[in-house]
Amino acid sequence: MDILRNNKSRLSGLEQLRAIIAADTPPPINTTIGFALVEIEDGHAVFEGHPDRSVYNPIGSVHGGYAATLLDSACGCAVHSRLRADQGYTTLELKVAYHRPLTDTSGPVRAEGKIVSIGRRTAFAEARLTDRNGSLCATATSTLLVFPIDRSATTG
Repeated sequence: MDILRNNKSRLSGLEQLRAIIAADTPPPINTTIGFALVEIEDGHAVFEGHPDRSVYNPIGSVHGGYAATLLDSACGCAVHSRLRADQGYTTLELKVAYHRPLTDTSGPVRAEGKIVSIGRRTAFAEARLTDRNGSLCATATSTLLVFPIDRSATTG
């Protein structure tokens, strides 16, 4: 699955993400880690996850990478929602602050990302991860590179 390069219909970023939700065709990482894009609007993305013991670390809690993945996805998709069909993005930097541990009883957890600013080549986004009770578990800020997609070099 490569929604950036296999975009024959020339859908905008927002249209691409809405199509993924409607078709219920998440990328493989969603199944592996147990989370999904559940809401997408212009400049705003929401992921929900259900952490279980498969994502535990040796100290008896959910690995920090689980939270970081949800936060990175929320920031990235918030930016993706503002892109044209001929643009892509990648994360340049992600800073995560962990406020409370996650366990297998924390879920569903919710990562809400939003754009802080977006320019021609760089975007800035932030996200918050909350547990089933609405308690803040982690936050992130992200810097993302926006770049043109060369469709002549692809098969899509």
